[in-house]
Amino acid sequence: MEAINLNRLAYFVAVVDAGSFTRAAERLGITKTVVSQQVARLEADLRTSLLLRTTRRVEPTEAGRLLHARSVIILREAEDAFGEVAEVTASPMGTLRIAAPNDFGTSTVAPLVAEFCRTYPACTVDLVLSDAKVDLITHHIDVSIRVGWLDDSSQQARRIGAFRQFLVAAPDFARTLSVDGPEDLDQQPFIANGALREPLVWHFSRTDFDRRTVRMRSAMTINTTPAVLAATLAGGGLSVLPDYLIAEPLQRGTLVRVLPDWSLPSGGIHAVYPAARFRPPKVTAFVAMLEAKVKRPPIKREA
Repeated sequence: MEAINLNRLAYFVAVVDAGSFTRAAERLGITKTVVSQQVARLEADLRTSLLLRTTRRVEPTEAGRLLHARSVIILREAEDAFGEVAEVTASPMGTLRIAAPNDFGTSTVAPLVAEFCRTYPACTVDLVLSDAKVDLITHHIDVSIRVGWLDDSSQQARRIGAFRQFLVAAPDFARTLSVDGPEDLDQQPFIANGALREPLVWHFSRTDFDRRTVRMRSAMTINTTPAVLAATLAGGGLSVLPDYLIAEPLQRGTLVRVLPDWSLPSGGIHAVYPAARFRPPKVTAFVAMLEAKVKRPPIKREA
């Protein structure tokens, strides 16, 4: 059998869907004769009857129903392939709606949005910052940037980077501390981040076999990470903060690491998308820029 002509499959599907050669020809914008000839050639190629022709309507045979079901999938996949190629070659344009948490959104996403708009002047950006999860469908969000640990597996998500967490304090406060290990921390004033699920329980590790879990003593609880940083800079106590937020204070010396030989769990940076077959060029372009940015760690690993 010769290779199947996909155009003939398209003509055949149109006839079955329309129930008529005439209506199929009108939908396709070609003559009825061409449709009839192409379907007849398809039947000849397959050596079977695909349609039952009556004076009032055209109905598929059993073989025709099987071929129609498969042909719909084939044609849809072909259309999707063309759509994907078109998206790759298209230029980003239109309004890009992004959701992000307050701390990461302010420190990382907002500056990147400015760069994105300079790079793609045909785009505008609507950035929504909230520590609460923003419903992507209700708020028409194109991409949500989530930091930490995802607990909703139903979303279309991709991990684009990671961040580290550090136990830190203001220098003057750190000089008052007398701690040799994590076990000495439970009596020290700690600034708890109320936005976290367990703001007082922290898991420290030094090697695969040297791990400690500590419950801190809360001196104060604050519900946003930037405010926790502000209180820590003011000498209010110890806190655990992400590297992307404290890179500059550590470099300036307005914050210092406490117990730097001990590590805390790292978290992920994720791009979360609404359910869709394709993503517009504006989305893929922005996520690519963000991924490139977060691949460069804000704080180098210490030797």
